[in-house]
Amino acid sequence: MPVTIAVDAMGGDHGPAVTLRASLDFLEETADAAIIAVGPAQMLATRLAALRSTAKDRLSIHPASEVVEMSEAPALALRYKKDSSMRVAVNLVKAGTAHACVSAGNTGALMAISRFVLKTLPGIDRPAIASQLPNKKGVTMALDLGANVNCTPQQLLQFAIMGTALVAAVDGIERPTVGLLNIGEEDIKGNETVKETAELLKASGLNYYGNVEGTDIYKGTTDIVVCDGFVGNVALKTSEGLATMLYEFLKEEFTRNPLTKLAALVAYPVLRAFKQRIDPRRYNGATLIGLKGIVVKSHGGADVLAFRYALRKAYAEAANGVLDRIAQRLAATLAPPSAVSAPSPSAVSPLPAANAKA
Repeated sequence: MPVTIAVDAMGGDHGPAVTLRASLDFLEETADAAIIAVGPAQMLATRLAALRSTAKDRLSIHPASEVVEMSEAPALALRYKKDSSMRVAVNLVKAGTAHACVSAGNTGALMAISRFVLKTLPGIDRPAIASQLPNKKGVTMALDLGANVNCTPQQLLQFAIMGTALVAAVDGIERPTVGLLNIGEEDIKGNETVKETAELLKASGLNYYGNVEGTDIYKGTTDIVVCDGFVGNVALKTSEGLATMLYEFLKEEFTRNPLTKLAALVAYPVLRAFKQRIDPRRYNGATLIGLKGIVVKSHGGADVLAFRYALRKAYAEAANGVLDRIAQRLAATLAPPSAVSAPSPSAVSPLPAANAKA
Protein backbone atom coordinates (compact mmCIF):
# COMPACT_ATOMS: atom_id res chain seq x y z
CA MET A 1 0.00 0.00 0.00
CA PRO A 2 1.50 3.38 -0.96
CA VAL A 3 2.41 6.04 1.57
CA THR A 4 -0.05 8.89 1.13
CA ILE A 5 0.96 12.46 1.94
CA ALA A 6 -1.52 15.31 2.34
CA VAL A 7 -0.02 18.54 1.00
CA ASP A 8 -1.21 21.99 2.02
CA ALA A 9 -1.04 23.20 -1.57
CA MET A 10 -1.74 26.82 -0.64
CA GLY A 11 0.88 27.18 2.09
CA GLY A 12 4.10 29.17 1.88
CA ASP A 13 5.22 32.20 -0.07
CA HIS A 14 4.66 30.58 -3.48
CA GLY A 15 1.67 28.27 -2.97
CA PRO A 16 0.67 25.93 -5.84
CA ALA A 17 3.44 27.19 -8.12
CA VAL A 18 5.86 25.28 -5.88
CA THR A 19 3.76 22.67 -4.08
CA LEU A 20 2.22 21.06 -7.17
CA ARG A 21 5.42 20.91 -9.23
CA ALA A 22 7.39 19.58 -6.25
CA SER A 23 4.69 16.98 -5.54
CA LEU A 24 4.83 15.68 -9.10
CA ASP A 25 8.64 15.58 -9.07
CA PHE A 26 8.55 13.67 -5.78
CA LEU A 27 6.02 11.16 -7.14
CA GLU A 28 8.14 10.58 -10.24
CA GLU A 29 11.07 9.51 -8.05
CA THR A 30 8.98 7.60 -5.47
CA ALA A 31 6.96 4.77 -6.96
CA ASP A 32 5.09 3.73 -3.80
CA ALA A 33 3.76 7.15 -2.82
CA ALA A 34 0.62 9.17 -3.44
CA ILE A 35 -0.18 12.85 -2.87
CA ILE A 36 -3.43 14.55 -1.88
CA ALA A 37 -3.16 18.25 -2.76
CA VAL A 38 -5.48 20.32 -0.58
CA GLY A 39 -6.87 23.70 -1.66
CA PRO A 40 -9.47 25.32 -3.94
CA ALA A 41 -10.35 22.42 -6.22
CA GLN A 42 -10.99 24.23 -9.49
CA MET A 43 -7.91 26.42 -9.23
CA LEU A 44 -5.65 23.47 -8.38
CA ALA A 45 -7.12 21.40 -11.21
CA THR A 46 -6.42 24.19 -13.70
CA ARG A 47 -2.83 24.59 -12.52
CA LEU A 48 -2.28 20.84 -12.48
CA ALA A 49 -3.53 20.51 -16.06
CA ALA A 50 -0.79 22.90 -17.19
CA LEU A 51 1.98 20.73 -15.73
CA ARG A 52 3.58 17.75 -17.40
CA SER A 53 4.32 14.62 -15.43
CA THR A 54 4.17 10.84 -15.71
CA ALA A 55 2.86 10.64 -12.12
CA LYS A 56 -0.33 12.69 -12.34
CA ASP A 57 -2.46 9.62 -11.70
CA ARG A 58 -1.07 9.44 -8.16
CA LEU A 59 -1.91 13.04 -7.29
CA SER A 60 -5.49 13.78 -6.29
CA ILE A 61 -7.14 17.03 -5.21
CA HIS A 62 -9.12 17.51 -2.00
CA PRO A 63 -11.16 20.72 -1.72
CA ALA A 64 -10.61 23.43 0.90
CA SER A 65 -12.10 26.91 0.65
CA GLU A 66 -9.83 28.93 2.94
CA VAL A 67 -6.14 29.77 3.25
CA VAL A 68 -4.13 30.54 6.39
CA GLU A 69 -2.03 33.62 5.68
CA MET A 70 1.65 33.66 6.63
CA SER A 71 1.12 36.61 9.01
CA GLU A 72 -2.12 35.33 10.54
CA ALA A 73 -2.39 34.85 14.30
CA PRO A 74 -2.33 31.09 15.09
CA ALA A 75 -5.31 31.37 17.47
CA LEU A 76 -7.44 33.04 14.81
CA ALA A 77 -6.47 30.48 12.17
CA LEU A 78 -7.37 27.67 14.56
CA ARG A 79 -10.69 29.15 15.62
CA TYR A 80 -12.08 30.68 12.45
CA LYS A 81 -10.54 28.89 9.46
CA LYS A 82 -11.78 25.34 9.87
CA ASP A 83 -11.86 24.76 6.12
CA SER A 84 -8.37 26.08 5.43
CA SER A 85 -6.06 24.00 3.25
CA MET A 86 -3.78 23.59 6.27
CA ARG A 87 -6.54 22.40 8.62
CA VAL A 88 -8.06 20.04 6.05
CA ALA A 89 -4.64 18.50 5.28
CA VAL A 90 -4.08 17.78 8.98
CA ASN A 91 -7.63 16.42 9.24
CA LEU A 92 -6.79 13.90 6.52
CA VAL A 93 -4.00 12.55 8.72
CA LYS A 94 -6.36 12.40 11.70
CA ALA A 95 -8.92 10.49 9.63
CA GLY A 96 -6.33 8.00 8.40
CA THR A 97 -6.75 9.06 4.77
CA ALA A 98 -3.14 10.26 4.71
CA HIS A 99 -0.09 8.99 6.57
CA ALA A 100 1.59 12.40 6.81
CA CYS A 101 1.02 16.09 6.14
CA VAL A 102 3.44 18.63 4.65
CA SER A 103 2.90 22.39 4.77
CA ALA A 104 5.04 25.44 4.02
CA GLY A 105 2.49 27.67 5.74
CA ASN A 106 2.42 29.68 8.95
CA THR A 107 4.51 27.74 11.51
CA GLY A 108 2.57 28.87 14.56
CA ALA A 109 -0.76 28.06 12.94
CA LEU A 110 0.46 24.66 11.78
CA MET A 111 1.64 23.78 15.27
CA ALA A 112 -1.59 25.01 16.89
CA ILE A 113 -3.82 23.20 14.40
CA SER A 114 -1.78 19.99 14.48
CA ARG A 115 -1.73 19.89 18.26
CA PHE A 116 -5.48 20.57 18.48
CA VAL A 117 -6.47 18.05 15.81
CA LEU A 118 -3.96 15.24 16.36
CA LYS A 119 -3.16 15.64 20.08
CA THR A 120 0.17 14.58 21.58
CA LEU A 121 1.49 11.08 22.11
CA PRO A 122 1.09 9.61 25.62
CA GLY A 123 3.97 10.84 27.79
CA ILE A 124 4.63 13.99 25.72
CA ASP A 125 3.84 17.39 27.22
CA ARG A 126 4.62 19.49 24.14
CA PRO A 127 5.51 18.74 20.53
CA ALA A 128 8.91 19.94 19.35
CA ILE A 129 10.34 21.03 16.01
CA ALA A 130 13.11 18.68 14.88
CA SER A 131 15.30 19.02 11.80
CA GLN A 132 18.68 18.02 10.42
CA LEU A 133 21.68 20.31 10.17
CA PRO A 134 24.74 19.43 8.08
CA ASN A 135 27.97 18.47 9.81
CA LYS A 136 31.43 17.26 8.76
CA LYS A 137 30.30 13.62 8.92
CA GLY A 138 26.73 13.89 7.66
CA VAL A 139 23.86 15.42 9.61
CA THR A 140 22.95 16.30 13.18
CA MET A 141 19.34 16.07 14.36
CA ALA A 142 18.53 19.12 16.47
CA LEU A 143 15.43 19.81 18.58
CA ASP A 144 13.65 21.93 19.65
CA LEU A 145 14.07 24.54 16.92
CA GLY A 146 11.42 27.02 17.93
CA ALA A 147 8.18 25.48 19.19
CA ASN A 148 8.88 25.86 22.92
CA VAL A 149 10.74 28.90 24.19
CA ASN A 150 10.79 27.75 27.83
CA CYS A 151 11.21 24.05 28.63
CA THR A 152 11.37 21.99 31.80
CA PRO A 153 14.05 19.32 32.26
CA GLN A 154 11.37 16.65 31.84
CA GLN A 155 10.35 18.12 28.48
CA LEU A 156 13.95 18.25 27.29
CA LEU A 157 14.24 14.57 28.25
CA GLN A 158 11.13 13.88 26.16
CA PHE A 159 12.75 15.68 23.22
CA ALA A 160 15.82 13.46 23.58
CA ILE A 161 13.69 10.30 23.58
CA MET A 162 11.74 11.41 20.50
CA GLY A 163 14.90 12.46 18.68
CA THR A 164 16.47 9.09 19.43
CA ALA A 165 13.48 7.25 17.98
CA LEU A 166 13.41 9.49 14.91
CA VAL A 167 17.10 9.03 14.10
CA ALA A 168 16.91 5.29 14.76
CA ALA A 169 13.95 4.91 12.41
CA VAL A 170 15.01 7.17 9.53
CA ASP A 171 18.81 6.98 9.65
CA GLY A 172 19.12 3.40 10.88
CA ILE A 173 21.29 4.25 13.91
CA GLU A 174 19.93 2.00 16.66
CA ARG A 175 21.56 3.85 19.58
CA PRO A 176 22.26 7.40 18.40
CA THR A 177 24.31 9.61 20.68
CA VAL A 178 22.57 12.49 22.43
CA GLY A 179 24.22 15.79 23.33
CA LEU A 180 22.77 18.53 25.52
CA LEU A 181 23.48 22.00 24.10
CA ASN A 182 25.22 24.13 26.71
CA ILE A 183 27.70 26.99 27.07
CA GLY A 184 30.46 24.54 27.91
CA GLU A 185 31.22 20.83 28.15
CA GLU A 186 31.83 20.80 31.89
CA ASP A 187 29.07 19.60 34.22
CA ILE A 188 29.25 22.81 36.25
CA LYS A 189 28.33 24.94 33.21
CA GLY A 190 24.82 26.10 32.32
CA ASN A 191 21.68 27.10 34.18
CA GLU A 192 19.75 24.93 36.61
CA THR A 193 17.40 23.64 33.89
CA VAL A 194 20.30 22.34 31.83
CA LYS A 195 22.03 20.81 34.86
CA GLU A 196 18.88 18.99 35.94
CA THR A 197 18.28 17.82 32.38
CA ALA A 198 21.78 16.37 32.28
CA GLU A 199 21.03 14.28 35.37
CA LEU A 200 17.82 12.99 33.83
CA LEU A 201 19.60 12.07 30.62
CA LYS A 202 22.34 10.24 32.51
CA ALA A 203 19.71 8.07 34.20
CA SER A 204 17.52 7.61 31.13
CA GLY A 205 19.23 4.69 29.44
CA LEU A 206 19.69 6.76 26.28
CA ASN A 207 23.13 6.92 24.68
CA TYR A 208 23.91 10.21 26.39
CA TYR A 209 27.24 11.79 25.42
CA GLY A 210 27.14 14.81 27.73
CA ASN A 211 27.15 18.57 27.24
CA VAL A 212 28.01 19.88 23.80
CA GLU A 213 28.64 23.37 22.48
CA GLY A 214 27.39 25.05 19.32
CA THR A 215 30.50 24.05 17.38
CA ASP A 216 29.76 20.38 18.08
CA ILE A 217 26.65 20.56 15.91
CA TYR A 218 28.86 20.99 12.85
CA LYS A 219 31.65 18.72 14.03
CA GLY A 220 29.15 15.88 14.23
CA THR A 221 30.11 15.13 17.83
CA THR A 222 26.69 13.60 18.51
CA ASP A 223 23.85 12.34 16.35
CA ILE A 224 21.29 14.42 18.26
CA VAL A 225 21.49 17.80 19.97
CA VAL A 226 18.78 18.77 22.45
CA CYS A 227 17.94 22.32 23.52
CA ASP A 228 14.98 24.58 24.18
CA GLY A 229 13.24 26.28 21.27
CA PHE A 230 14.69 29.72 21.91
CA VAL A 231 18.29 28.57 21.70
CA GLY A 232 17.54 26.13 18.88
CA ASN A 233 15.85 28.68 16.67
CA VAL A 234 18.67 31.17 17.10
CA ALA A 235 21.22 28.47 16.22
CA LEU A 236 19.22 27.45 13.16
CA LYS A 237 18.75 30.94 11.76
CA THR A 238 22.39 31.82 12.46
CA SER A 239 23.50 28.71 10.58
CA GLU A 240 21.34 29.54 7.56
CA GLY A 241 22.62 33.11 7.49
CA LEU A 242 26.25 32.02 7.80
CA ALA A 243 25.95 29.52 4.94
CA THR A 244 24.43 32.17 2.69
CA MET A 245 27.06 34.74 3.65
CA LEU A 246 29.98 32.39 2.97
CA TYR A 247 28.70 31.53 -0.48
CA GLU A 248 28.09 35.20 -1.31
CA PHE A 249 31.61 36.08 -0.14
CA LEU A 250 33.09 33.44 -2.41
CA LYS A 251 31.02 34.63 -5.35
CA GLU A 252 32.12 38.25 -4.78
CA GLU A 253 35.78 37.29 -4.65
CA PHE A 254 35.61 35.17 -7.79
CA THR A 255 33.91 37.94 -9.76
CA ARG A 256 36.11 40.80 -8.54
CA ASN A 257 38.21 41.15 -11.74
CA PRO A 258 39.00 39.28 -14.99
CA LEU A 259 41.73 37.23 -13.33
CA THR A 260 39.50 36.01 -10.51
CA LYS A 261 36.74 35.26 -13.04
CA LEU A 262 39.18 33.05 -14.90
CA ALA A 263 40.06 31.33 -11.63
CA ALA A 264 36.34 30.83 -11.00
CA LEU A 265 36.01 28.91 -14.27
CA VAL A 266 38.77 26.54 -13.16
CA ALA A 267 37.26 26.20 -9.68
CA TYR A 268 33.64 25.92 -10.84
CA PRO A 269 33.23 22.18 -10.08
CA VAL A 270 34.53 22.75 -6.55
CA LEU A 271 32.30 25.78 -6.02
CA ARG A 272 29.26 23.89 -7.26
CA ALA A 273 29.99 20.98 -4.92
CA PHE A 274 30.50 23.39 -2.03
CA LYS A 275 27.22 25.15 -2.69
CA GLN A 276 25.36 21.86 -2.86
CA ARG A 277 26.91 20.63 0.37
CA ILE A 278 25.80 23.66 2.39
CA ASP A 279 22.58 24.36 0.47
CA PRO A 280 19.83 24.78 3.11
CA ARG A 281 17.26 23.50 0.61
CA ARG A 282 18.70 19.99 0.91
CA TYR A 283 17.88 19.98 4.62
CA ASN A 284 14.42 21.51 4.29
CA GLY A 285 11.61 19.99 6.30
CA ALA A 286 11.20 20.14 10.08
CA THR A 287 9.17 17.49 11.88
CA LEU A 288 6.54 18.53 14.43
CA ILE A 289 7.51 15.62 16.62
CA GLY A 290 5.42 14.33 19.51
CA LEU A 291 2.04 14.37 17.77
CA LYS A 292 -0.23 11.41 17.06
CA GLY A 293 0.48 11.89 13.38
CA ILE A 294 3.33 12.90 11.10
CA VAL A 295 3.46 16.61 10.23
CA VAL A 296 6.42 18.16 8.40
CA LYS A 297 6.91 21.92 8.17
CA SER A 298 8.63 23.19 5.03
CA HIS A 299 10.35 26.57 4.95
CA GLY A 300 7.86 29.23 3.85
CA GLY A 301 10.12 30.45 1.06
CA ALA A 302 10.92 26.96 -0.22
CA ASP A 303 11.36 26.48 -3.95
CA VAL A 304 10.50 23.28 -5.82
CA LEU A 305 13.72 21.50 -4.83
CA ALA A 306 13.40 22.42 -1.16
CA PHE A 307 9.74 21.39 -0.94
CA ARG A 308 10.60 18.06 -2.56
CA TYR A 309 13.08 17.41 0.26
CA ALA A 310 10.33 18.09 2.80
CA LEU A 311 8.13 15.54 1.04
CA ARG A 312 10.99 13.05 1.14
CA LYS A 313 11.28 13.56 4.88
CA ALA A 314 7.57 12.96 5.48
CA TYR A 315 7.68 9.85 3.32
CA ALA A 316 10.70 8.43 5.16
CA GLU A 317 9.07 8.93 8.55
CA ALA A 318 5.82 7.28 7.50
CA ALA A 319 7.55 4.42 5.69
CA ASN A 320 9.78 3.69 8.69
CA GLY A 321 7.05 3.71 11.35
CA VAL A 322 8.36 6.66 13.33
CA LEU A 323 5.23 7.01 15.48
CA ASP A 324 5.38 3.41 16.68
CA ARG A 325 9.07 3.73 17.47
CA ILE A 326 8.58 6.92 19.47
CA ALA A 327 5.77 5.33 21.48
CA GLN A 328 7.91 2.29 22.22
CA ARG A 329 10.88 4.42 23.31
CA LEU A 330 8.64 6.51 25.55
CA ALA A 331 7.16 3.42 27.16
CA ALA A 332 10.58 1.92 27.75
CA THR A 333 12.24 5.10 29.04
CA LEU A 334 9.57 6.95 31.00
CA ALA A 335 7.49 4.13 32.48
CA PRO A 336 8.50 2.49 35.80
CA PRO A 337 10.43 -0.77 35.23
CA SER A 338 7.47 -2.91 36.34
CA ALA A 339 5.16 -1.11 33.92
CA VAL A 340 7.31 -1.38 30.80
CA SER A 341 5.62 -3.50 28.16
CA ALA A 342 4.76 -3.34 24.50
CA PRO A 343 2.37 -0.46 23.90
CA SER A 344 -1.16 -1.29 22.82
CA PRO A 345 -2.07 -0.41 19.23
CA SER A 346 -4.36 2.39 20.45
CA ALA A 347 -1.53 3.92 22.46
CA VAL A 348 0.90 3.88 19.58
CA SER A 349 -0.92 5.71 16.84
CA PRO A 350 -4.39 6.44 15.50
CA LEU A 351 -3.10 6.01 11.95
CA PRO A 352 -4.14 3.07 9.77
CA ALA A 353 -2.16 -0.14 9.40
CA ALA A 354 -0.47 1.26 6.29
CA ASN A 355 1.49 3.65 8.48
CA ALA A 356 2.75 0.84 10.67
CA LYS A 357 3.73 -1.40 7.81
CA ALA A 358 7.21 0.02 7.41
